[in-house]
Amino acid sequence: MSRSRRKTPMCGITTAASERFDKQTWHRAFRKAERQRLAVSPLSEPHHFREFSDDWTMNKDGKCYWGEDHRSARWLRK
Repeated sequence: MSRSRRKTPMCGITTAASERFDKQTWHRAFRKAERQRLAVSPLSEPHHFREFSDDWTMNKDGKCYWGEDHRSARWLRK
């Protein structure tokens, strides 16, 4: 992958490899709550996904943009 480059100069704040488990957990909780809501009252307002997920509680703790000093070709390699 010698030509693979980042399009946006940003990355996760910690060194966690993946947020897969976190995403699976909150998606599961969101889908369960929506199923229960639809069973009780189908015309009610849907839940907002932010009720179940928070970027700062996941493994990567959000993302950060790199400054101008880290935008060279070396830093943009994947």
